[in-house]
Amino acid sequence: MNLEKKLSSSTNILFKRPKVTGAVISLLLITLILYVSNQRYRMVKDDQRMEMNRVLNTLRYNVDQSLKNCYTAALTLGLTISGDGKPKDFEVVAAQLMSSNPNVQAIELVPGGVIKYIYPLKGNEAALNLDVFHVSKEISLEARKAVMDRKMYFAGPMKLKQGGIGIVGRMPLFFNNKFWGFSAVVIKLDAFLKEAGIQEVTNNRYAFQLSKLSPVTGVEEFFLPKIKTTPDAVQESVTFSDGNWKLYMMNIPNYKPYLKIVVPTIFAIFLAGLSGFLVSLVFKRPAELQQLVLDQASRLLENQLKFKTIFDQAAIGIMEVESNTGRLLHVNPRLCKILGYSAEELESKRFQMLSHPDDIENGLNYFERMERGEISEFELLKRYLHKDGTVVWANLMITPLWLPGTKPTSHIAIVEDVTAKIEAERIAIEYRQRIESLVNTIDGIVWEANPFTFEFAFVSEKSKDILGYTSEEWLGSPTFWVDHIHPEDREYRLHYCYSFADKLEQHDFEYRMIAKDGSVVWLRDIVNVVVAEGKVIMLRGIMIDITKNKQAERDLNHSFDLVNEQNKRLLNFSYIVSHNLRSHTSNIQSIAALIESATSNEERNEMVTLLKTVSNSLNETLLNLNKVVNIQTNINVIVEPLALSEYINRTLDVLQDQIVLKKARIINNVAESVLVNYNPAYLESIMLNFIFNAIRYSHPERPPVIELTCEQDGQVVLKIKDNGIGMDLEKHGAELFGMYKTFNGNADSRGVGLFISKNQIDAMGGKVTVESEFGIGTTFRIFFK
Repeated sequence: MNLEKKLSSSTNILFKRPKVTGAVISLLLITLILYVSNQRYRMVKDDQRMEMNRVLNTLRYNVDQSLKNCYTAALTLGLTISGDGKPKDFEVVAAQLMSSNPNVQAIELVPGGVIKYIYPLKGNEAALNLDVFHVSKEISLEARKAVMDRKMYFAGPMKLKQGGIGIVGRMPLFFNNKFWGFSAVVIKLDAFLKEAGIQEVTNNRYAFQLSKLSPVTGVEEFFLPKIKTTPDAVQESVTFSDGNWKLYMMNIPNYKPYLKIVVPTIFAIFLAGLSGFLVSLVFKRPAELQQLVLDQASRLLENQLKFKTIFDQAAIGIMEVESNTGRLLHVNPRLCKILGYSAEELESKRFQMLSHPDDIENGLNYFERMERGEISEFELLKRYLHKDGTVVWANLMITPLWLPGTKPTSHIAIVEDVTAKIEAERIAIEYRQRIESLVNTIDGIVWEANPFTFEFAFVSEKSKDILGYTSEEWLGSPTFWVDHIHPEDREYRLHYCYSFADKLEQHDFEYRMIAKDGSVVWLRDIVNVVVAEGKVIMLRGIMIDITKNKQAERDLNHSFDLVNEQNKRLLNFSYIVSHNLRSHTSNIQSIAALIESATSNEERNEMVTLLKTVSNSLNETLLNLNKVVNIQTNINVIVEPLALSEYINRTLDVLQDQIVLKKARIINNVAESVLVNYNPAYLESIMLNFIFNAIRYSHPERPPVIELTCEQDGQVVLKIKDNGIGMDLEKHGAELFGMYKTFNGNADSRGVGLFISKNQIDAMGGKVTVESEFGIGTTFRIFFK
């Protein structure tokens, strides 16, 4: 009774105030509609993102399947290449691959980077003989990336030489670990997009854009028409590492943003329309999803047919393995041949039972990482056990068949038999080790080099003993040998090598190289020119250290020069002795005869006085000769650092009376810091002789001016310049430093001072030069070692 009264009271209030009731209901409905609209807007956005992620995952799966088909085709094509590097049945295999891959426009073999085989040739003539390493910088970089990574790389989209825009998948092929070329497939961009399913899901609600980073500029390039959309459009993307592509997907709203503001004002009409829209949306979504499932099922069936064809006809072993148990679900005939089992025997075994026990743990570690999603696939070299117990070496590549984030189901294992290759590599390594061991025992640097660039391909370890450089340091620079030849030998030796290589002649020569410690090493290089088909292809030789021989040769030549110089001096000395002593003895004999024939004591006393004069002259001659002998025979002369300026000043003090007498002006410009390694007595004698001569032979019409300066250019050179009487060097230059040679007519000139000074300078390893002009003056230069 109370409840009825309350309801009745409330109803009366509502009916009594219709405006208020209408306003309240309107406010409630507006609030409800705004709330529902906001929630619905969020649901639409989330649904769009979920739908776009599903579509992108499907597209990614389709692209991955398409690329794997291309990979299998390229791999199959590469297996047609025989040991001599020529493809076998290229046309037949290529035709079969084209029939099983209708989206592939062309199949190519590219030995050395040049397209030499292409199927079908018709319509693709423009691409024949194209060098992918030189056609453009971008194509060259993408080709080199495939070689560097040693795996298939999909280049493009790019403009094809045969017309149109396409994608080129290049698989690098290596034989004996040496790059042979590429096995390539060409797919037109339209066919690739169709195969991926992009065109099928593109409608008024979604748009796609395909891009990649340019390997040349690093700028992102776009290949599909520009997308026109609104700032609030939902965008998702996915990346394909095999081609370095990025696929963008965006929704295109089919209504204007301002409609969201109009909806609350006409909520009654919108409410009815909203109901119909929600119902249509509920029934529309399952229909779209069902159609998408049917399309994917059809495409999956088509891919399964392609896979079965490739699976059965592949030239490499393929097996499908149950990931959780390791049981083999399917095996192809090639795998049976590799392992020696029948298909039934293999399918009754587990994957681990076929592996070598030592390789099981490593393979399981990789598989666990793939299960955790750390890696998408893996490849490794491992051993299998043949049915007869022998070991089979194989390259194994594992690819999962489950989607990322789902539980592992099964996976595909591709097995390539490389037993023969491993055995060949082992034999080659053993042979190379034996050769290197033998080469390293040779007392010389054995080497091989390019005849045109002199880039070394091999250097024996003996280089470390002889020059201090390891073979790794030597081979680390293509210009190592040229850079380390002594600068004075470089140009001539390079020209020498080029000339003999051009003439295909063996040769050997000597030159110097700079060792690691900075020392100079003399080498004799015996070079063998390796010729093939009339052309030089390689230089091979041995460098022998002849530094000790060169040093011995230099020492011998030096000794020979010393002996010759001593012989010349002794011969000159013998001439002086024979001439001077013969003159004195002749005079003595003549005076003795006159004494005997003298008739008076007065005449006899006169002859005795004359005999004393001749005797004194002979004694002086003997003293001078003794000085020369002492200079030339003294091999243990004491040498010490001497201040040149100090000895000049000491000489000037000794000659002070002569300086005053002649009113000479002495200009000493030699710095006190100048030191020479010299014998003190020799230096004092040399300074005294040269400065005294400059004062003695002054010009009679002018007071003497003597200037002493010092030059230092690798060695100390003292210049003594005067303004004296000078001399005629053309007339007297050859005899200037001879003993008892005088040219000025002075009565007190003996011709001994310059001779002795010259011998002292020579004995200290220096030299003296002279410049003179008669009536002008003389300049002596003394070179101190």
